[in-house]
Amino acid sequence: MKLYGRRTSINVQKVLWCLGELGLEEGRDFERIDAGLQFGVVDTLEYLALNPNGLVPTLVDGDVVVWESNTIVRYLATSRGDETLLSADPVARADIEKWMDWQLGTLWATLRIAFLGLTRTPENQRNYDAIRASHQQSARLLGIADRVLDTQPFLALDRFTVADIGVALAAQRWFMLAEKFPERLDAVPAVPALERWLKTVTQRPAYVAANVGL
Repeated sequence: MKLYGRRTSINVQKVLWCLGELGLEEGRDFERIDAGLQFGVVDTLEYLALNPNGLVPTLVDGDVVVWESNTIVRYLATSRGDETLLSADPVARADIEKWMDWQLGTLWATLRIAFLGLTRTPENQRNYDAIRASHQQSARLLGIADRVLDTQPFLALDRFTVADIGVALAAQRWFMLAEKFPERLDAVPAVPALERWLKTVTQRPAYVAANVGL
């Protein structure tokens, strides 16, 4: 298999973490090719033939080409997994997938304004009103996860699943922004259950092996 994408991309990190949970190692079971931002690649004709969006990640598994991070994670969890990460039972699967969709369509769609504004945008082009609003709205959303995690150890079912991967990576960035830009953002509200869960899941060997960075 080949995975295109830079290691610092949250969407590539989802896939790397999932691969690790499945016992697949970079360099042994798959090749990762740096792509996006300073690495380029994504605007080449060869890459656009694989992924017409010109974004990362893209997974090439033999004759199969998959893009969109959550779809890649689903593909891997079902084709290489044993239902631990993504159950085949419709009810259990829905419990998992709602968090995947919530992370991508609600949480990250909200938080990415603050994240990109503070980490990818030059100072003289930053809209601090939009950045602060994004971070504050994300606090409300992560409060939802905190309340769920106050009653159970993981977001879905009674075990670690792919539901936890994307939300954990987004939550990391939310905390990081508040720590790195305290003069620009409000202090984060108390979310003790979320913090306990985040500490637990980011100590998993698969996360450590993925060697992700912000």
